[in-house]
Amino acid sequence: QVQLVESGGGLVQAGGSLRLSCAASGISFSNYAMGWFRQAPGKEREFVSGISRSGGNSDYADSVKGRFTISRDHAKNTVSLEMNSLKSEDTAVYYCAAERTMAYSRTYIKVAEYDYWGQGTQVTVSS
Repeated sequence: QVQLVESGGGLVQAGGSLRLSCAASGISFSNYAMGWFRQAPGKEREFVSGISRSGGNSDYADSVKGRFTISRDHAKNTVSLEMNSLKSEDTAVYYCAAERTMAYSRTYIKVAEYDYWGQGTQVTVSS
């Protein structure tokens, strides 16, 4: 059974930081590219960041570039999202996703490309 479990969300003031983590089980983690998406109330789910199987390539939405950093730990089967300089517009439910791929260095930015999803963790940034 595949499980992606996010943690680390919460309430933070604007300008603050949070670190989200996603623990993967039931998959061969090294065979999957990973991603973070978010969904604010009344809006569609949007890409935030993605990381390749190898961990050597990453991609970011323009809105978070320079503020967020994605990383993965193959020993722990986790992917993390370090979020700095948070803004009120970062408020959303954040989801972890996994995409099985043969491509060692590719990242994925579309919702439809991902095979598995976590339940999400709420991030609220107060202004």
